[in-house]
Amino acid sequence: MKAGWRHRQRGATFLGILIIGGILAIGVYAGIRLVPLYIENFAVRRALMQAANQGDDSPAVIKRALEQRWVIEDIKSIDFSDVAITKDGAGTKIRANYRGEVPFIGNVSLVVDFDTIVKMGG
Repeated sequence: MKAGWRHRQRGATFLGILIIGGILAIGVYAGIRLVPLYIENFAVRRALMQAANQGDDSPAVIKRALEQRWVIEDIKSIDFSDVAITKDGAGTKIRANYRGEVPFIGNVSLVVDFDTIVKMGG
């Protein structure tokens, strides 16, 4: 009798399925909330690369190119004036170091730190 009872009990319970489904739903929701941050980070990276590929490595020209790309790409997480432009040996380095934050559930937010560096020249 006992062996038959064990044989019949298989699979997950309804409560187990609900718990697993809830955990998966929270993970999917977090992914949905994070996708716009990563899309904007790709836009920042693209803007930095296009500013680097324009040829002139003077900071004023790079800032002007970044300002135009920021308007075109509609970047909101970081201002173009917060991008660091430094001379690095024979070349120039353009760096966007910023934090993206989106609300998640209630008073909980998701925070992602981005650090994008593009080198020009040498």
